[in-house]
Amino acid sequence: MIFFKRFWPHPFPVSGIHLFLGAFGAGIGIVLTSLCTHAILGSVPLWLIAPVGASAVLIFAIPNSPLAQPWSVTGGNCISALAGIAAFNWIPEPTLACGVAASLAIILMYGLRCLHPPGGAVALTAILGGDSVHHAGIYYAFSPVLLNSSILMLLALFFNNLMGRRYPHALSSTEVKSAPVVIEVPVTRADLHAALMKGQFIDVDEDDLQDVLIEAEKLARQRTEKESYR
Repeated sequence: MIFFKRFWPHPFPVSGIHLFLGAFGAGIGIVLTSLCTHAILGSVPLWLIAPVGASAVLIFAIPNSPLAQPWSVTGGNCISALAGIAAFNWIPEPTLACGVAASLAIILMYGLRCLHPPGGAVALTAILGGDSVHHAGIYYAFSPVLLNSSILMLLALFFNNLMGRRYPHALSSTEVKSAPVVIEVPVTRADLHAALMKGQFIDVDEDDLQDVLIEAEKLARQRTEKESYR
């Protein structure tokens, strides 16, 4: 019975303002991306691809995720498109081509540090997208895929930073890292939930976060003990 309760969705720990910003930003981002791409390409059969909608969810609703960073968006979508094009040209059976395209896209995205879940859909679109995609050939990866992704990413850079969100989220190697955190009181799951509710949505469950804190505390104790023996 406990196992089946895991399928019941938990509420997302996110503040109301960031919920609104995610929804509003994604909507505006898609509209402007469509308008800008259409203005650049003119009257063409394909100027906006559906997987960009999934990219918008990530970069506006979860901008702190490693999967939503600029290189993940642009590189992941473009590379996945190339994987899909290659599979379409190499494998005549569409069903098999789709499986190979998704697998190849994941391998390439992992290897090039640009893992982006919508890339899987981009790879499949290169195979199942119809004549307009197939006629574009390798150019499909750059127009509209890379063009869509780049415009959406630039809009996310402007919007997220305008709204006080750090994007790109990761600190560079030259930026000052924060000092060690000293916690003198026990931290419960409820405390973690309350803290998460005050900020942006973080794609991690409170239980998993608590496990990370416990493991980090154990490793910190081991490190300090080793240092004391030196």
